[in-house]
Amino acid sequence: MTDVLNSELLKLRSVRSTTYILIAIAVCLLGGALVSYLMTADWDTSPPDLQQKFGAADPGVMVVPFTQFSLGVLGALAITSEYGSGMIRTALVSVPQRKAYLLAKTVVVAGASLLIGLATVLLAYQTGELITGDRPEPISAYSTFADALPTLLANTASLVLLALIGLGLGFLLRSTAGALVSLCALLFILPSLTLILPHPWNERVYSVMLPVLAPQLSGESPGAPLSPLAAGLVMLVYLALALGAGTVALLRRDA
Repeated sequence: MTDVLNSELLKLRSVRSTTYILIAIAVCLLGGALVSYLMTADWDTSPPDLQQKFGAADPGVMVVPFTQFSLGVLGALAITSEYGSGMIRTALVSVPQRKAYLLAKTVVVAGASLLIGLATVLLAYQTGELITGDRPEPISAYSTFADALPTLLANTASLVLLALIGLGLGFLLRSTAGALVSLCALLFILPSLTLILPHPWNERVYSVMLPVLAPQLSGESPGAPLSPLAAGLVMLVYLALALGAGTVALLRRDA
């Protein structure tokens, strides 16, 4: 099993798409820092009554959704690139036990997305703290690191979840385009469509959409439809459905 894990890790490290995704996340971090800086500068020159209407100059607000999609792409490409190039046949000959192959892919993608996701949310947090300094709320998102920790952990969990959903979609669809369209639908299109539902179904359905699970998991949204425990369970359901469907597709289809 160790050889299979090392092989999958080497694949993930050596493909150019991984480098491009990391560069894209870095660029998004810079963009988030710029937005945070501009908001803070605007806050400094605004009268007190207007300052209270500002939102938090937290780069994570911009960085996390983009990183969710980026790591979803990373997870999808971890398998669809092999289907696209035909290397899946060689991989399954080398590892005839498909469950072991799937497990190795899952462990490597989960580990890589955990490291990338944790580094990203910490960098976004620290960047926001450096820019806002000792300014009070609302421009400063958190008063202490302890206050920020639940949000940072919840955001990291959501990033790992998206990477594994991308992997499951990749196994299921065997198509990079199909997996990316599905990720876009889950992250951007379906949440927007909930707005057309009648009340209170719009709020109930929206509460189980992927983009809003992390805030509910951290408990930072007062009055949210889902408790932190319920939000965590919904995330596990997404994970089980994606990886379960991918597993069935891998085990029952020919390479």
